[in-house]
Amino acid sequence: MDRIGVIGLGRMGGAMAARLVSQGVPVTGWTRSGRAVAGVAQAPDLVALVGASDVLILSLYDDAAVAGMLDALLALDLAGRLVVETSTVAPNVLKSRADDFAVAGAHVVDAPISGGPDLVAAGTCGIFIGGAPEASARAKAALSALSPRIFHVGPLGTGLVMKTVNNALMQSYTAGLVEQLRVASRAGLSLETALHIVCGGPAGIPMVRDRLPKILGQDDSVGFPVSGVAKDNAVFQRVAADAGVETPTLKAAGAMLADAIAAGLSDADIAAVLARAYRGA
Repeated sequence: MDRIGVIGLGRMGGAMAARLVSQGVPVTGWTRSGRAVAGVAQAPDLVALVGASDVLILSLYDDAAVAGMLDALLALDLAGRLVVETSTVAPNVLKSRADDFAVAGAHVVDAPISGGPDLVAAGTCGIFIGGAPEASARAKAALSALSPRIFHVGPLGTGLVMKTVNNALMQSYTAGLVEQLRVASRAGLSLETALHIVCGGPAGIPMVRDRLPKILGQDDSVGFPVSGVAKDNAVFQRVAADAGVETPTLKAAGAMLADAIAAGLSDADIAAVLARAYRGA
């Protein structure tokens, strides 16, 4: 069994490390901030983490953080290592360095996660792997404790494109539901009635159904914050632009998220956007 090193122990990285440990996988974690996760062995520095790991999983916030970490790794002994980049960033951040990792004797794949920390903890997230067949097979085996929903979708960079196709559709759906909840409110339909009927029929999707307690004010926990969804939206728009595709619906979703952030919902779960729409805001 490969030894796993997780770089970045924020909401997603911490959830992945904890899930892997709970499934009996040997895991060591490291983060610049020194943040620790209960039950996860902590490396004192990046050099020690690489030395203790066969597979390195990156879970970082944005392009700059990932680029900096990839460059830091390239200065170390990576022979035989597999680097699994799970962050939601532009595909070229990893692709532009792929040859350098090959020279260093390492393999790389992109494997973005679909679903927040709650789905990671439950073992039901989606993972989309882009990379060469051999490296992707090794990554799939290493990540198998996270979820049975792991897909090798194509060459390096296509994992993030698949996440764009999948998650951008959920954002577009949310933007449409925001409009329709305003209609329901003005017509006098209760929020609970409207959502239970939508979620119980062909127009419903699991992302909303699973958040019903949050939307209805029965659960104030945060699965995935509005700020995180907005950050992903910006990445998705860049992926579409690089493909030469206009995405007016995705842009509308981005405007909806910006409006919610301006209203003070940056750290709230995305469910708060739907509840706010029903209230007429």
